[in-house]
Amino acid sequence: MSLLLPMLLFLGFYPGQNTQEQNGNLSPPLITALPGSLVPPKQPVTILCRGPKQAEAYRITRVGSPEPQEREANTVAFPELSPDLVGPYHCSYKIGEDWSPLSNLLYLVMTEAYEKPSLSSMTGTVVASGENVKLQCFSKVNFEAFILIKNNGSHTFQEQSSTPQGRGAQAIFLLSQVSSAQAGTYRCCGVFNQGPFLWSQPSNQVQLQVKEATDPDATESEHPT
Repeated sequence: MSLLLPMLLFLGFYPGQNTQEQNGNLSPPLITALPGSLVPPKQPVTILCRGPKQAEAYRITRVGSPEPQEREANTVAFPELSPDLVGPYHCSYKIGEDWSPLSNLLYLVMTEAYEKPSLSSMTGTVVASGENVKLQCFSKVNFEAFILIKNNGSHTFQEQSSTPQGRGAQAIFLLSQVSSAQAGTYRCCGVFNQGPFLWSQPSNQVQLQVKEATDPDATESEHPT
């Protein structure tokens, strides 16, 4: 089963349960996490809800949890991240008697819950623009899925169900017809379906370089030794 399927079913069910009065004339706030949404265990993290200066109160809510009391501060600080705090969050602000629409979802993830997998490129780390790239994530732990993250999670990640490989599990991530936008540093993490916000320690880094096809050096892809 895909890791994201139960998450999507859960998240898709929740928005209709919101009971606060919303004003369509108010713009939704932005929600972020400082220093980031991928947090090692027992490390501090702060959730920030960015609304207009006129905002009088805020609500920062973990999806599926009881609705909290409104508060003047637009932040919630956790001195130490623990498994019971991970998951999707959203927020809203109040002006007068009206509440704004809900923000985008912020996924708070605890990393380093399990030992790290390994990541390697099956097609080389220097490729020409337009080529396909295959990244292999492997672990001796029988994870049910693997997550591919780029630039320490600051960019969109991919999820892939695992398949048996020897005495472990693996996932092959395909980056089709890459361009300079796909260049960067990649890592992968292992997860289990019942704990989609508890990730393993990130793998080793794979630095992917994408050269324009007109560059003669790009015709010879560099493969790891």
